Amino acid sequence: MVNWRHLPNILTISRVPLMFIVVALMFMEWRGAATAAFWLFIAAALSDWLDGLIARNLNIVSPFGRFMDAVIDKVMIIGLMIALVNGDYFMGYQVTAMVLLLAMLCREFAISGLRMAAATKGIVVEADTGGKVKAFFQFNAIGWLMGARMLKQDFGNLFPADEIWIVNLIHWLGMVWFLCAAVLTITSGIAYFRRHWRVVME
Repeated sequence: MVNWRHLPNILTISRVPLMFIVVALMFMEWRGAATAAFWLFIAAALSDWLDGLIARNLNIVSPFGRFMDAVIDKVMIIGLMIALVNGDYFMGYQVTAMVLLLAMLCREFAISGLRMAAATKGIVVEADTGGKVKAFFQFNAIGWLMGARMLKQDFGNLFPADEIWIVNLIHWLGMVWFLCAAVLTITSGIAYFRRHWRVVME
């Protein structure tokens, strides 16, 4: 008999192996690999929404679940963004993308350090709206960039030469999402520190 109380945590933890599979597929060139990577990423992103929905509806939200959900989301997003930068998804702007990614990594480690310092004092620093918005932009950046690669690699033959601009437009939109995600990640981190730095200084 299935214990539904464990389902949200199972969905949360499942995103780790999914991330490894998606990253592996992103570097494969056989027809269908990009499509499989894209839809597995969509499944992982939907599981992020679904585990929280199930936990709230069944009233089984736990400290472990909230902690692991936040950590695994960061692991998955960072892992996929590193793969994007190294997988030539930025049309010659790899250096810019890498600098933005490093800035986002600094933010995530700094906020995690703040939370751990607060936890040593028995204080829980919750995620705020800015953090949720930046995660939304990060997921979209990854999705649009992977979607463009899927169309180009697996369905490029379906686009006549005069319509390939559609794929390029999707690619550019993905890069714009990535830039917006970087800006929001950095600015939300600064705002986070402004609100909570006293927690660790007192």
